[in-house]
Amino acid sequence: MDPEDKLSREKLIFYLTVPLSSIIIFTNLFIIIGIACNRQLHNTPNYFFLSLLVADLCTGITLPFIPRMSLDRQLDFRHCLVMYIFPNFLFLSFLFNLVMVHYERYLCIVSPLHHSQFWVHRCFPLALLTVWLPPLLYASLPAFGWNNWIEAASNKSLDSNETFWRSQTSHNASKEDEVCSYKQVFPKAFIYVEVCGLVLPAMLCIVCMTGRVLWIARKQLQDICKLHRAVDRLQTSDQEQQLNLRYAKCVAAVSLTFLVCWVPYIIYQLMSVTALQSGVSLPSSSLYIIMSCTGIGSMAVIPLILGLANKQYTEPIRRVMLKLRNRWRRGHSDRDITI
Repeated sequence: MDPEDKLSREKLIFYLTVPLSSIIIFTNLFIIIGIACNRQLHNTPNYFFLSLLVADLCTGITLPFIPRMSLDRQLDFRHCLVMYIFPNFLFLSFLFNLVMVHYERYLCIVSPLHHSQFWVHRCFPLALLTVWLPPLLYASLPAFGWNNWIEAASNKSLDSNETFWRSQTSHNASKEDEVCSYKQVFPKAFIYVEVCGLVLPAMLCIVCMTGRVLWIARKQLQDICKLHRAVDRLQTSDQEQQLNLRYAKCVAAVSLTFLVCWVPYIIYQLMSVTALQSGVSLPSSSLYIIMSCTGIGSMAVIPLILGLANKQYTEPIRRVMLKLRNRWRRGHSDRDITI
């Protein structure tokens, strides 16, 4: 890759990821402070959501570095592993936390009277460990030998083993000019297992649980409408219209969230798998960089939508902002009076 082309793509990554990363970081801090200041929210479901916000905050911090994983760099083996393993671990932990939050809320809706008896509530430390430890273990597998770095180094040594002097010079040159690439850190099998064994099943679980919740809500809506018809047949039409309108808004919000947050990431994953199967140099293209930034960034917005939709999470910050606004208005009015 030409230096000018590489510099232009790094600028593209900067302009796409830095504004989105700043929004994700500050909004997560906004919601985390709101949960921490409200003692009524200190319970197990909100602790799971707080863990999701922390994972999303870390994902927002590493968001500018994730698209750069498709670019080659001059780094040694240890720094190369850290550069690729750490963002991958944070993203997988964010995905696992997102599944856990949906699963916990799914249990509360499916069995509202017995949800506290499930293992998620009775063994909260174990449940919290399951969303952080497995991503760490899987993301660390390249550091324990599942990588292509040794294979590439052996090929270089075989090609430069004609004489002792040439082997020494090539060894010194390889130390100075080691190329850090995702192909050397993540084998194809590792990427296939992560995409097909972790990412896609997690997405399917979230979609299935969301669909099941909407189906339960629709069934409960029908039962409520039947009760209204049995009690009062004159006012049922208006109440049914209001309930159906609320349900339609809920379905529209879920569908819009799926289209905005999930579809770009699905397209990004399809492009990645297609590039691996065909061997095309797609990960270095500008289109791939744009899809990676928008796909991962839009997926990181999901906890923000869930958090801002709950007024209890934002109530303490709203009170602080309201007090500041009232003080500013009082000070401004006092200045006008003195003038």
